[in-house]
Amino acid sequence: MTTCTRRRFIGRLTNWLFFAALLLVALLIVLPIAIIVFTAFKPVTEVNAFPPTLVPGTWTLDNFTRIFTDLPFARLILNSFVFAGGVTLFALTFDSLAAYVLARIDFRGSNLLLIAIIASLMVPFQATLIPVYQLVADLGWINSYTGLIAPRAADAFGIFFLRQFFLSLPRDLDNAARIDGASEFRIFRSIVLPNAVPALVTLGIYTFINNWNDLLWPLVFTTDQQMGTITSGLTLLTGPDGIIPYGVMMAGSLIALAPLAVLFLLLQKRFIQSVASTGLK
Repeated sequence: MTTCTRRRFIGRLTNWLFFAALLLVALLIVLPIAIIVFTAFKPVTEVNAFPPTLVPGTWTLDNFTRIFTDLPFARLILNSFVFAGGVTLFALTFDSLAAYVLARIDFRGSNLLLIAIIASLMVPFQATLIPVYQLVADLGWINSYTGLIAPRAADAFGIFFLRQFFLSLPRDLDNAARIDGASEFRIFRSIVLPNAVPALVTLGIYTFINNWNDLLWPLVFTTDQQMGTITSGLTLLTGPDGIIPYGVMMAGSLIALAPLAVLFLLLQKRFIQSVASTGLK
């Protein structure tokens, strides 16, 4: 075997090993989702069978029927959309306003304010949970959409993320608009925001998914089952003798996963769009 042939062989072998490694990683990532999907369509006897099987021998929709009879699941879905969607809407609004001020307006104490915002990221969420709960309870917002959404209406990470993006936009447009007599809010609304769509979409997807999947927050701030979300509602599933109906739980998890998959498929082009491709038009 010549040196050139040996190199080609080693190159092809490396490519095949790399492809096999990627395929293995992909299978490991897809496997939990496959288990959720197949378990959701299994009858109870197959869910509890040993040894377990991956693909159901008999397909059934009973688990999807039970999830709506065992829980007020339609209301839980609505609550999840209101909670995650409301937090996302308010967070994008307030985060972008704060980020614009920190990135485009020079004022005394701006650096100190930015340091305080970044420092708040280092405080664990659990450390502030009890004080926030006490404040929400004093305001009478327990078991309400206001109590779920208001404490999360702004986020330090979102402010910092958008500020860094706003800094990358040229200031010449701001100065030209000011010369034409535009107000700061007009500059923010008509110049900065249209050029920050990829960053806003990315932050919006991140915020929506983070709140949609959150368990602790709705579990703490709601005691009424009618005000829970999908994640908190699934924790209430119990069967006879306290046995958890895993088939029903997987059906609920699959339903909860569907909106996130649709959201990402609709917005994936915006999500992966780089800053360089946002060119000013």
